[in-house]
Amino acid sequence: MNDDVPSAKTAAGLRSSEATELLARVGPNEIQHAAVVPPWLLLAGQFKSPVIWLLLGACVVSAALGEVTNAIAIGSIVIINALVGFFQEYRAERAVNALRSMTAPRASVLRDGIMKIIPAMEVVPGDILLIEAGDVVAADAHLLEANALTVNEAALTGESLPAEKSTTPADTKAPLAERHDSIFLGTAVVSGTAVAKVTATGMTTELGKIAHLLASVQDEATPLQQRLARVSKSLLYICLGIVTAVAVLGIVRGTPLLEVFLSAVSLAVAAVPEGLPAVVTIALAVGVQRMAARKVLVRRLPAVETLGCTTVICTDKTGTLTTGVMTVRELWGADHLRLLDVAAACCNGELAPDERSGVGDTTEVALLMAAAARGIHRKDIEQQRPRVLENPFDSERKRMSILRSDGVLYVKGAVDLLLPLCRGDTSAALATNADMSRRGLRVLAMAIGNGKEERELELVGLVGIADPPRTEAIDAIATARSAGIRTVMITGDHPITAQAIALELGLLQKGEDPKDRVHARATPEDKLKIVKAFKEQGAIVAMTGDGVNDAPALREAHIGIAMGKNGTEVTREAADVVLSDDNFASIVAAVEEGRGIFSNIRKTLVYLLAGNAGELMLMFSAALLGLPLPLLPLHLLWINLVTDGLPALALVTDPLDRNVMKRPPRDPREPILGKPQWVRILASGFVQATVALAVFVWALENRGLTEARNLAFSTLVFAELFRAFSARSSLPFWEMGIFTNMRLFGIVVVSVIVQLGIHHVPATQTLFDIQDLNLNDCMLSLALGLIPLIIPEIAKIVARRRYPLNPTLQTNHA
Repeated sequence: MNDDVPSAKTAAGLRSSEATELLARVGPNEIQHAAVVPPWLLLAGQFKSPVIWLLLGACVVSAALGEVTNAIAIGSIVIINALVGFFQEYRAERAVNALRSMTAPRASVLRDGIMKIIPAMEVVPGDILLIEAGDVVAADAHLLEANALTVNEAALTGESLPAEKSTTPADTKAPLAERHDSIFLGTAVVSGTAVAKVTATGMTTELGKIAHLLASVQDEATPLQQRLARVSKSLLYICLGIVTAVAVLGIVRGTPLLEVFLSAVSLAVAAVPEGLPAVVTIALAVGVQRMAARKVLVRRLPAVETLGCTTVICTDKTGTLTTGVMTVRELWGADHLRLLDVAAACCNGELAPDERSGVGDTTEVALLMAAAARGIHRKDIEQQRPRVLENPFDSERKRMSILRSDGVLYVKGAVDLLLPLCRGDTSAALATNADMSRRGLRVLAMAIGNGKEERELELVGLVGIADPPRTEAIDAIATARSAGIRTVMITGDHPITAQAIALELGLLQKGEDPKDRVHARATPEDKLKIVKAFKEQGAIVAMTGDGVNDAPALREAHIGIAMGKNGTEVTREAADVVLSDDNFASIVAAVEEGRGIFSNIRKTLVYLLAGNAGELMLMFSAALLGLPLPLLPLHLLWINLVTDGLPALALVTDPLDRNVMKRPPRDPREPILGKPQWVRILASGFVQATVALAVFVWALENRGLTEARNLAFSTLVFAELFRAFSARSSLPFWEMGIFTNMRLFGIVVVSVIVQLGIHHVPATQTLFDIQDLNLNDCMLSLALGLIPLIIPEIAKIVARRRYPLNPTLQTNHA
């Protein structure tokens, strides 16, 4: 609240001079812009990876040694990777700015004793607002007068029902949803009129506080980014160590300095998986495309993988787990048709022509829709029984009545205040009301009387109204539970309503403590604290929501998931993921895709790093043995980018494991490459290096250096291509089916043809410093290239026989 509220008479409002002075002192009534990271800084951030540092170092050394082709090739890789990362991750920080779209563009105020319409940004503390149905409230204000005023505060508080407002003082420390004597910036007036005195404007309003919360939340690196950073650092240290050792060894042996540098560059290129950043980016992009087909729109690429290790989904209730539309759920009374007739006759709302929506109080729209479904239409009632007079709804009486031309007074209202006006025994109605209320229903009583006096009424029945759960959300919560994911409801609703919905959804089982799964009357600050608490416990948190009150928590969570249809612009801008169909079940599909993508990324990394390990072992072994370089830097770049990188791209498109949602979430601390993966990397690398080194040494002794490099080059290329089929699964490749990933099959076939072709094209012969490969050498290279495929397949068969009932151990020991 602002302290700069001048004393002013309600009838006259502020003087124009006072308002001008205040505006200069407290500033305009608007949500401030958030600081946006400049594009150049975002682009610079793409060069933080240790892998990129290694590549840049190799580029500089190559250029210094006159290896222009190598320098251009490596530099191009760095630039392309940086641009891809920049454009994929570039998103403006528009969440705070989007809050501005909720504010009222103009406001009606009293100035100098007369009503004036002014730009909302000129409203100041102490102004007197004149409010009517359809207005967007221009500032936080305290009610001075209120006539049948209801305000839709769902986006701010999470309450699905319009809030009833009155001038009765409320506790200033009460949750927003219970401050019935105040109205708030950005909320919409559903019905009634009011006069209110502005208490806060701009960033000091409740909406402004949310903007502060949004600005204070910091983006964190996702689990995948953290793991890749650790892998990259490990590669950096290994590379530096080996390059230093080889350089020192060369200098001690008296090797010419130029040759020492060339060896160092070759080892650096061999150690670095140049395709790693691009492969991971493209792998995540493939996940984005798959998710889009399942109505899940990803705004940040790393969110794809993070969804896969989600352990907690914190979700708003209204519009996310529920439909967001008030619906008649239960009728109690002797004659349901008569009950609905009374309800329709005591309404001011209007249905749309299709009778699927309406205008006016949401409770009345629900009553009219239920009546219309039984053939009872308000327009017919108005024609046949025109209204004579109306006693409007009052927040103290909590009822309304309409006298019609048939002499009948139609009354609806709160059960506790209407039943005492009814004759006869109402104990059954009281018991039913208690039961309905316990189950989270809002209960209205319907009665009729004679004449205009609301007394000696006849109770017709009770109507139970609620925002019903989405049927698909029930299945989704069950699936999440079986996948080891905890679903937590965080809502601004009443605790009884929240718990009843949680039980109906299956989110809460009978006997379970609702404390950990249901949080009611939650403020934006509460939601933020809950998400932070889960994060401190080591959970990977996804937060879903559609209201402005959800936005800070969405930003704080590892994954923010917004509703695309009914979500506010603020929430969509703060989110990492947007559900285009507002279907909670789509979250489960997103988690499934995320888990599958992580699995595919992991096996792709194993494939890539095994190739680099083989190249590194080959080059290092040759250096230790005092042999010439088996491969030149450009050979290694070709292998890493073309015959290694392209199959890796195909590996990430493998079909998802159908049992992926029957396993518990991965431990967030689990490294992307654990012991089983590193064993596989080193074993595969050793086999490849042994095969390539053996053929190189044999050819070097019998044919000379050029032909030795010829054979070593193609043998290593074919070994890495064929090994891709083994990298797909712990199952033997013939069980997986060689044609189940046609993209991989096509890439391997084309790459084999291209590799054979470059040996026979003069331009590429010159570029790579290679010669023709005769038929016998082609067959020899292809045959040797099959060895790194055959050995892992034998290991899979052995592992299956050793651990017949444990697929996980089969995978780890394959």
